[in-house]
Amino acid sequence: MRFPNQRLAQLFDMLQNETLPQDELAQRLSVSTRTVRADITALNALLAQHGAQFILSRGSGYQLHIDDPARYQSLQDSRPRALRVPRTASERVQYLMVRFLTSAFSLKLEDLADEWFVSRATLQGDMAEVREWLARYQLTLETRPRHGVKLFGSEMSIRACLTDLLWQLAQQDSQHPLLTQEALNAGVPEELERALQETFSRWHIRLTDEGELFVRLYCAVAVRRISEGYPLPEFSADDVDESVLQAAREIAGVIQQLAGKTLAASEESWLRVHIAARQVQDIAPSQINADDDEALVNYILQYINSHYNYNLLSDAQLHADLLTHIKTMITRVRYQIMIPNPLLENIKQHYPMAWDMTLAAVSGWSKYTPWTISENEIGFLVLHIGVGLERHYNIGYQRQPRVLLVCDAGNAMARMIEAVLQRKYPQLEMTGAISLRDYEQRETISEDFVVSTARAAEKDKPVVVVSPFPTDYQLEQIGKLVLVDRTRPWMLEKYFDARHFRIIDTPIDQHTLFRELCQQLREEGFVDGDFVDSVVEREAIVSTMLGDGIALPHALGLLAKKTVVYTVLAPQGIAWGDETAHVIFLLAISKSEYEEAMAIYDIFVTFLRERAMARLCACGDFTEFKTLAMECVSRF
Repeated sequence: MRFPNQRLAQLFDMLQNETLPQDELAQRLSVSTRTVRADITALNALLAQHGAQFILSRGSGYQLHIDDPARYQSLQDSRPRALRVPRTASERVQYLMVRFLTSAFSLKLEDLADEWFVSRATLQGDMAEVREWLARYQLTLETRPRHGVKLFGSEMSIRACLTDLLWQLAQQDSQHPLLTQEALNAGVPEELERALQETFSRWHIRLTDEGELFVRLYCAVAVRRISEGYPLPEFSADDVDESVLQAAREIAGVIQQLAGKTLAASEESWLRVHIAARQVQDIAPSQINADDDEALVNYILQYINSHYNYNLLSDAQLHADLLTHIKTMITRVRYQIMIPNPLLENIKQHYPMAWDMTLAAVSGWSKYTPWTISENEIGFLVLHIGVGLERHYNIGYQRQPRVLLVCDAGNAMARMIEAVLQRKYPQLEMTGAISLRDYEQRETISEDFVVSTARAAEKDKPVVVVSPFPTDYQLEQIGKLVLVDRTRPWMLEKYFDARHFRIIDTPIDQHTLFRELCQQLREEGFVDGDFVDSVVEREAIVSTMLGDGIALPHALGLLAKKTVVYTVLAPQGIAWGDETAHVIFLLAISKSEYEEAMAIYDIFVTFLRERAMARLCACGDFTEFKTLAMECVSRF
């Protein structure tokens, strides 16, 4: 079966083994849901003669329904192997990377363009991303007239870059053509898989599945590089466990046999470092004798306690988890081994508060050491810190619903209704019971909703009318109001206001913006004079860009006297590091409201999920902004 275009082939592959809704398919393919429906119709027309159709199941999504298994199996058997031709820009970047990292000679873009059926200009456009990727490993590309483009850099960097790339591809598709046909010698990964499992089992070395895959890919890359005459330079690493030393020696023997060349001592030493850097520690924390590990764990927990008011110092489980992770992390940091963290962007966006706390703590600690801890490593630490916070604090900060009871049937009846509601919904906070006349005389209602035994007019809050003995239906109606998450709307009401809202249409730089906003907050008594310096220092560590043009500048720690959020809309954009910010929220959070800090961050994560930046940026005043913001946060 031949697909009219590449997107149909992608859609067909996506729906082979899982059921996916329209929205998810549209997001993965970067098209509208209408296009998805049209593509499904086209696919079903193609599949009609092969005994299968994609059926839409309400509530779950599209799934493959096979009417004739025999005909469909014959279709699967006749499908050709994946072509060794990249089709998309991201695929071309990956293929270019592998070609440059494995080629002994200069490569001409004209030749690659002819091979992949694209123009030279297209490949020239892809080269910017290739150079940026290689630069992370101190690798460079040099162009020589009439010869082409050649890669230059250390052998360690070349192997690290190639292994990281293959590891990322293997996470997505273990049968990717770059893994099975292009980058590695045929049959080597399979040979190594058996040998590594036997060796690690014999020497009682535990690695995660991802860690073992990474070591296996590194060994496969080493086999190819050594067989082609590219050994590692001199290097030694003896500060590892005896079991790691013996395992590395055995694996080096396997690599030597597969490569067909004698190995230098540096190969075995570098292999020891890779195994030690990914080894899962089984020993109890009390047995770990590493001053650096212990010092870093204590520093992080004490920093979080003193700067953010979250006390995790007595959490033995968190202390043990951090200690066992940091022991191998320091090995990686010491030898500059970069371990991929595929969840990094998700961690930043979905756990921004825990990210900031951990980043600030690690940055403070780095001032006293010669090592630099990468964002990938910090991301893993954030997960441990986040679990510790969830164990000890109501980190989501759920504000419980408040209800006003209106009852003219007497005190006893009011108490009975209160008891029924408290038994059915224990999270309810009953603020009091008043008569219908008192209710009608009130201009506003501060509670979230009203439960009344008589018909009452709404005063900007919902009213549920119940009988003296509430029926199941009436309790269900109350339940719909009880189970609404009011944390984010309440936070918007409490911490966002018109005084701290600004639209900037003229050019302004980041530092001027910080100075102007912080000066106003200082004059109003929200912050001290050193707040702006802390905001600048935090921005210098890592950009506070959350994503999609939304930035969250803030201080290192909870330094404000009172909590407030300063909202800035910049339709023309403000330069924010390498990106451009259009919606800026300057956070000033006090220690006294530390438990609410997570919910404040959660508002901005909601804006990101809603892709609300463009709509927020189009608001003409604070009223429009607040109305739109309320719509966004009320949907989640």
